[in-house]
Amino acid sequence: MDDKDFAFLKQLVETPSPSGYEQPAQRVVRAQLAAAADELTTDVMGNLIARLAGQGGPKLMLAGHCDEIGFMVQYVDDNGFIYFGAIGGVDPHLSPGQRIRIHTANGELNGVIGKKAIHLIEPKDRDTVIKLKDQFIDIGCASREEVERLVQIGDPVTFAVGVERLQGDRLTSRAFDDKMGAFIVAQVLKRVKAAGGMAADLYAVSTVQEEVGLRGAATSSYGINPDVGIVVEVTHATDYPDVDKKSIGRVELGKGPVLARGANINPILFELLSQTAADEKIPLQVIGVPRATGTDANVMQLSRGGVATALLGIPLRYMHTPVEVLSLADLDNAIALLTAVVQKIKPQQSFIPQ
Repeated sequence: MDDKDFAFLKQLVETPSPSGYEQPAQRVVRAQLAAAADELTTDVMGNLIARLAGQGGPKLMLAGHCDEIGFMVQYVDDNGFIYFGAIGGVDPHLSPGQRIRIHTANGELNGVIGKKAIHLIEPKDRDTVIKLKDQFIDIGCASREEVERLVQIGDPVTFAVGVERLQGDRLTSRAFDDKMGAFIVAQVLKRVKAAGGMAADLYAVSTVQEEVGLRGAATSSYGINPDVGIVVEVTHATDYPDVDKKSIGRVELGKGPVLARGANINPILFELLSQTAADEKIPLQVIGVPRATGTDANVMQLSRGGVATALLGIPLRYMHTPVEVLSLADLDNAIALLTAVVQKIKPQQSFIPQ
C-alpha cells in the first residue's frame, strides 16, 4: 500500500462515524470516488453509492459499511457529569477509564469516562462490571448549565484513539470494523476504472447503520437490485490467546482475506472467488458459516427475489475494542482479488445453482 492510499485509509478510519452519524466519513469516501465514478449519489438513509458503467453485464454490488460503534449523550446531571448509551455492540468492560471525544455542532470536545480508583472499591466489588447506564463522562465542567452550553442531547461519542503502526505491517485503531471495508470497496472501483472497466455494471456502496441492524445494506440492496453482491467485512482472527478455533476456524493475520462458505453464500460466486484467488496467486483463507451471517451479506442475499451473495472478510483481532489489529497485506490482497473478480464476470453469466 503506497503512502497516498494509506493516508486515505487513516483519514477514513479516524473520521468519526457512529451509526446514524456517518456523513463525515461518507464525505471522505465521496472525495476519493468523485473522479472515478460515472455516477455518485447518496440515498435517504445516507448510503453512498458510486456507479461505474459496464458493457452489458449483470449488476454487481460491492458493499462495506462505514459506521462504527460508539456512544450517544442521553443525560446530564446537576454536577456536569454526562450519562450515555451505546451505539452498537459496546463491551461495558472496556469503557471505564477511556478517553473519548464528543462530536458537537461546534466541534470535538475531549472527555473521559470516569472510573473510581481501585483504592476506593471494596475488594468484593473489584471484579464487578459497571453497567453502561451507570458510567459517566467528565469533560471538566462543574454544572449542568456549563455542559449544556457545549453539548446537546443526542451528540455522538467515540473513543479518542486513531491509527497507529505496530511491528511489520500491523496496524491498530478503533473502527477498522468496518471502515476498512468501505476503503477496500472504494479502492476496487478506482482500480477497475484505471484498468479500463469491465462487463458488469459496478456499484461500490459505503453502507450505513450496519452496527444497529444491517439497515443501510437492506435499503441500498433493494434500491440497486443487484444480480450479484459481495460484502467486505471484518472477521474474527483466531491467532491470539483464548480464542476458540473450533467454533470459528483457523483465521490468521497476514494469511490473506477470508472467504465465507455456507447458506448465506452463493456457491457459484464462492467458486469464482476461490478460483480467481488461485489463478492470481492471492492467498485466501476459508471459514464455514453454517447459518446466516451477522453481516450486510445476510440482508443483501434476501433482497427482493434474492441476490447471488458472497462475504469476504479481513482478519481482525480484538473486534469492537479501541485496539483492533489487522495486517495491511490482507487489505491489499482483498483489493487485488476483488478487482480481478469484477473483471472476470461476463455478460449473461448465471449464478443460479444447478
